[in-house]
Amino acid sequence: MDWGMQNRLSQLFGQDGNCFFLPIDHGYFQGPTRCLEKPAETIRPLLEYCDALFVTRGVLRACIEPAQSKPIILRVSGGTSVVGKDLANEVLTTSIEEVLRLNASAVGVSVFIGSAYEKETLKNLSKIVNVCENYGIPVMAVTAVGKEMEKREARYLALCCRIAAELGARVVKTYWCEKDFDKVINGCPVPVVMAGGPKCETEREVFEFVYDGMQKGARGINLGRNVWQSPDPRGVAAGLNAIVHKGATVSQAQELFEEVKNSKQSVKI
Repeated sequence: MDWGMQNRLSQLFGQDGNCFFLPIDHGYFQGPTRCLEKPAETIRPLLEYCDALFVTRGVLRACIEPAQSKPIILRVSGGTSVVGKDLANEVLTTSIEEVLRLNASAVGVSVFIGSAYEKETLKNLSKIVNVCENYGIPVMAVTAVGKEMEKREARYLALCCRIAAELGARVVKTYWCEKDFDKVINGCPVPVVMAGGPKCETEREVFEFVYDGMQKGARGINLGRNVWQSPDPRGVAAGLNAIVHKGATVSQAQELFEEVKNSKQSVKI
């Protein structure tokens, strides 16, 4: 691995080898998502807890302070919406020149294994890997399932992650599953980070699945709605950071959540 690739990956993963990515890219297919209508205001109190932002170029330019930004993972696939026929029918939306111009530390692209557009999305991944490797820019593959959340089971997720890694993704974002998640991790030769999926009912539910996934070998999280749609997003972010980077238990994360929730001051973790 060359110096540039190693340097960019080190910006995304802490010294412990783990990461907390905060995605705010939902608008590229959902429009003004609840609690993300004004992205700059949403993320401001959360930046101290996350390691990188996953964002589109439009929101990056319009809403993110260049002088105080976290490392950027730039979403480079899209072209569909929730009112369209098929969320899987994505194309590459961003050029390598734009990736370099915006000084992104990595790029992210969705793949839809098992969909009618499987080949096209895997071609998107392969194409962006081919280009980004020339510039030492890591590619994160997002194993998306569109509207079919029932696909979140270990055998399917393991298939998706392995294919993405085989095609050159340096990091894979996938869903946690309750059964055999360790098989998903063990079958993927590159770091796996957990997606949030549907919004959980309580913060403890979030802490529980993240803790379980980390214990089974995940290298971190890429959670958005379960953080910034919470009534107490700073508390959730603090608890997740503690699990990911401090090895905190669910109970310890819950205690930290309550502490941050009841405090107006930033809590050092």
